[in-house]
Amino acid sequence: MSLEKIKAAIPHREPFLLIDEIVEQSENRIVCRKTFSGDEFWYAGHYPDYPITPGVILCEASMQAGAVLLSKLVADADDRVPVATRANNVQFKKMVMPGDTVEIEVELTERLSTAFFMTAKVTVAGKVACRLDFACTLAPKN
Repeated sequence: MSLEKIKAAIPHREPFLLIDEIVEQSENRIVCRKTFSGDEFWYAGHYPDYPITPGVILCEASMQAGAVLLSKLVADADDRVPVATRANNVQFKKMVMPGDTVEIEVELTERLSTAFFMTAKVTVAGKVACRLDFACTLAPKN
């Protein structure tokens, strides 16, 4: 999926758009990639002498991938914006450094009315960097 299609699916924009491409997508699963160049704003202050991608950025990238997945599942998504409501069981296993490309795999595990429950796994060079469970909903645009 092209960057233009990603931008059409979710409201996130640079410098906080954390998905470069959609590699694979089915009804309940999506796989995305993001390459961190090292020029992102957070590296200036997040361990400047030893820059590390903040874990919260990996979580946000996962939630953005989940938002793209939801945009294909929900017919009235154009009138709503995806909003994270919960993050559970967050685990950081490997540091992600400038220059790394991460693969973000998100699976929809349950839907209850307007609540969507997902699991995410972020890998770098085939090794798990982050895992989390999260929930989101589609809130009306105001």
